[in-house]
Amino acid sequence: MKRYLIFGILGPLIGGFILLFVTTYQSGYWEHTSIAEVGNLFLVFIKTLQYAYLFGIVPALMIASIDDILYHVRRIGPLLRMLIVGAVAFGAATLLYSSRGPDSGIVQVFLYGMVGFVPGTLSSWLAHKYADEQRPVKA
Repeated sequence: MKRYLIFGILGPLIGGFILLFVTTYQSGYWEHTSIAEVGNLFLVFIKTLQYAYLFGIVPALMIASIDDILYHVRRIGPLLRMLIVGAVAFGAATLLYSSRGPDSGIVQVFLYGMVGFVPGTLSSWLAHKYADEQRPVKA
């Protein structure tokens, strides 16, 4: 249950911020932005956080279920599990976000893929650190 809480809390939070950053980068906001205007980004993030959770909670819990399934496969270690979960989240976010608009290219695929990869990998690492039961070590 802790695993799903970790993914449900951190996934939409981190993914929503990265998605906001990627969309502002794609729109050209960072080309002529001063350091004083960076506060506007955080203000918009706080205002749109409810929508990040509204639309991000179900995908985050789906990725958590993949992590939970892979946890029960004994031959898959924590590092490989984190990479698999990150790759699945990367692919899912790429399919959801990157094929929109006229500029679809490798940069857009990479940036929108990071929207899924970073929270998926980070949540999987935190789930390994705090939610996994310690398995007995064989001598």
